[in-house]
Amino acid sequence: MAEGVYVQFVRVSGGTASGKTTVCDMIIQQLHDHRVVLVNQDSFYRGLTAEEAKRVHEYNFDHPDAFDTEQLLECIGKLKCGQSVQVPIYDFKKHRRCSESFRQVNVSDVIILEGILVFHDQRVRNTMNMKIFVDTDADVRLARRIRRDTLERGRDVNSVLEQARLLYAKFVKPAFDDFVLPSKKYADVIIPRGGDNHVAIDLIVQHIRTKLGLHDLCKIYPNVNVIQSTFQVVEHGLGHLPFTEKQVVTPTGSVYTGVDFCKKLCGVSIVRSGESMENALRACCKGIKIGKILIHRDGDNGKQAPEGIHCVCKRFPYLKIVTSEIDVALNEEFRVIPGMGEFGDRYFGTDD
Repeated sequence: MAEGVYVQFVRVSGGTASGKTTVCDMIIQQLHDHRVVLVNQDSFYRGLTAEEAKRVHEYNFDHPDAFDTEQLLECIGKLKCGQSVQVPIYDFKKHRRCSESFRQVNVSDVIILEGILVFHDQRVRNTMNMKIFVDTDADVRLARRIRRDTLERGRDVNSVLEQARLLYAKFVKPAFDDFVLPSKKYADVIIPRGGDNHVAIDLIVQHIRTKLGLHDLCKIYPNVNVIQSTFQVVEHGLGHLPFTEKQVVTPTGSVYTGVDFCKKLCGVSIVRSGESMENALRACCKGIKIGKILIHRDGDNGKQAPEGIHCVCKRFPYLKIVTSEIDVALNEEFRVIPGMGEFGDRYFGTDD
């Protein structure tokens, strides 16, 4: 991704007529204060050859081979690099692309990619920040598809009903079972009932807003997490550690299912400011061992604040950093800007 360009890519998958577009429209409406664009996988249908057009009723539009995935990947790559793209316009009546017309898509805060098979190809799958699967009952999807093909895609009612009777069982359902449903496991969020699930959509919108409001360093380094500054900052920090499920039998004989840390923990306190959080850490993790480390700063050209995060993340890219604050920078005397004095002095009462 080009430096300075940060785009939140959201991908929405699900069976045909499951309500994907409705979910996307609701997300876009709620993110009205951000620039959001929708890219449909349907725009990347391959145009039918003359022979295929003659036997269009035998063509499987729900198969991965029906899409030009290479061009889709090219468009995604350009958007990630901050470049505008021209998305094809597909004519569903003629079953081919409009040769002279394109849809201009500019880089936006949020780009939503919607389609039945956007989870199928691993290369496409790996380009997204959030993957959403819209889960809707098969009978409801079939009824919606009949309505969509007659009203939106200009197809004859009798031909649509004939297609529903013959091709749904021959192509649509097998393609869903073979390609769409297995990709459900890759979803970060599954939305039952589609657009009717307002709670799930509200949570997704809130998550996207949180991501868009991240500190710039969090956008550059995915392993940097800035948590809300509260009195429970230690508990929030521990929440980012890996857990494993564990069952405990209580003194009354009841079985309680909880979590336990995957590995043993130790604390390393950076003298002196880090010592202010030792009691809170001991309260959360009984019997934890705590070591000490002293970082000398005066006159050693050491770098902290954002400069320190850059250095650590570049040297140790898999190290997770959890903090409640990232200061602006250091001045020529290596003092934090804007600065509120040395926290260790304020905590221990040694500030002049």
